[in-house]
Amino acid sequence: MGKLLDAVDSPQDLKRIPAEELPRLAREIRSLIVDVVSKNGGHLASNLGVVELSIALHCVFDSPRDKIIWDVGHQCYTHKILTGRKACFPGLRQRGGLLGFPDRQESEHDVYNTGHASTALSAALGMAVARDKRGESFRVVAVVGDGSLTGGVAWEALNQIGHLREKIVIVLNYNEMSISPNVGALSKYLTYLVSGQHYLRIKDHAKSFLKSIPAVGWPMIKVGRAVEDTVKKTFFPGLVFEELGIRYIGPVQGHSLPSLIEVFEEARDYDGPVLIHCVTQKGRGYAPAQNNPERFHGAAPFNRATGEPLTNATSPTYSDVFGRTMVELAKSDPRIIAITAAMPEGTGLSPFAREFPDRFYDVGIAEQHAVNFAAGLALSGFKPVVAIYSTFLQRAYDQLYHDVALMDLPVVFALDRAGIVSDDGPTHQGINDLAYLRHMPHLIAMAPKDEQEMRRMLKSALTYGHPASIRFPKGKGVGVPIGGELEDIPPGRSELLKEGKDLLLAIGSMVYPALRAAEKLEKEGIRLAVVNARFVKPLDEEMVLRFAEDGRTIITAEEGVVAGGFGSAVRELLDREKRFGVRFLSIGLPLEIYPLGKAEEIKKLYGLDADGLAAQIRSFFKE
Repeated sequence: MGKLLDAVDSPQDLKRIPAEELPRLAREIRSLIVDVVSKNGGHLASNLGVVELSIALHCVFDSPRDKIIWDVGHQCYTHKILTGRKACFPGLRQRGGLLGFPDRQESEHDVYNTGHASTALSAALGMAVARDKRGESFRVVAVVGDGSLTGGVAWEALNQIGHLREKIVIVLNYNEMSISPNVGALSKYLTYLVSGQHYLRIKDHAKSFLKSIPAVGWPMIKVGRAVEDTVKKTFFPGLVFEELGIRYIGPVQGHSLPSLIEVFEEARDYDGPVLIHCVTQKGRGYAPAQNNPERFHGAAPFNRATGEPLTNATSPTYSDVFGRTMVELAKSDPRIIAITAAMPEGTGLSPFAREFPDRFYDVGIAEQHAVNFAAGLALSGFKPVVAIYSTFLQRAYDQLYHDVALMDLPVVFALDRAGIVSDDGPTHQGINDLAYLRHMPHLIAMAPKDEQEMRRMLKSALTYGHPASIRFPKGKGVGVPIGGELEDIPPGRSELLKEGKDLLLAIGSMVYPALRAAEKLEKEGIRLAVVNARFVKPLDEEMVLRFAEDGRTIITAEEGVVAGGFGSAVRELLDREKRFGVRFLSIGLPLEIYPLGKAEEIKKLYGLDADGLAAQIRSFFKE
């Protein structure tokens, strides 16, 4: 028997498949997803959980005429497979291949780029208002995870959706998780609404039985729906969504294609906003992901048969070292509190949460709240450490400025995944933090050259009495010995690693490549002193000005955008000191959208590896 999936290259092809064959199609799609992700890595658990939901959406709605927006977007694999990208799917997250998130340049079926959570509802409302102003008639569907609803902007959108009452279909994908298990009162409320899977199973079985009764089955189902609505209003008084002016349908079994198709057809023609509450299971259909959905959220390549990773790390990651150091420091200082935004595992804070559960706070996907929450703790004498990926801290820019920096509060920010990040594409690159943190008043901004220096910086940051940030890359450390007494690093103190005539000033992950580049160039007669800057703010001005003589060269190297970044800070210092006779080169990343690929590939492309640095410096000296 041939595969049904072989005949599906568009949503129109899907609509020709008999309803009774759709579960078989779902199994084939799951098999393809597991096969590709086991080889390439990717977001597995979330995608396995929405296979039926995605099939039902494309059966009922008419993409791309109807607009389907995927919040966060890492659950869009089935959507991509069904919309003409099946043949390209084996290249998922590979250089020149498919992005793991919706991408408007990739397909007309991807109507909105989403890589950060909680944005879809606002975009959907904008599209619906524009549709009505232009007299058009397409539908707008937003698929939103329950984790995304912890983001404040989602509730700002719901507030206006209920007020304007535009025709929008909101599909709430409830699986009790964002990346880690969901937290907070909203999660408890949604759990209360679903009232257990047994309710959904009983409802589906009863509906199937009634449909089999000729003549009277459908009328009884309609009566049953009216009774169900009454029961909901009796036992779930004041449903939040209904109170906001949004019709609520659910809970619906998110792996029952007949149930999904039925409620989507009902919602499609509703004259106003409607929310469909679908209950799904992360990792559905693949036992390792079902049993450990957190580990299979963003999975590295693994053995398909066992689910075990294909490679074992030989040295700890920066995140691991950060988490262990937090535990070590917290044992001797009860004022240290750890905060993260739905990333306890990703940021390395899970050991801290186990060791100090009363001093650990996962606030959900709510970065703005995380920063303000930390500000309140700092004002009260505690030492909060906020661990957030660099790309996600951008979401709390105003809180950084208004609620921490202006009041000079001693909040420490640990920026994981700083710099170029493998596989996830433009929305996840942590390349802006050096620039946007530089102009925060009072804030001390640091970047370690290795994992042991990160430990020293973390201890030091907790003693400065000012806001402080520490940025470090994703993945394994460089392998230096870890341990020993952690000596404080005075603010603004750099480290001379190699003597020379001209200066190569590197920050963070660029220090070791700079050393290797300098060694290559030494053989060619270019003598560079290599300095580990450590601090973007404050700069070690004394060290820089030591080399700022007429005819000399100063070169900076950073894994971030050069516009407004570390190199800009050095250039500004030279200008202020009127050192106009210094030849200056700033090496970093240009202002553009970076291609999909491994971090090493992208760094090589932009000349941020040792060979690339040497080539850029060599060319500069020749000029």
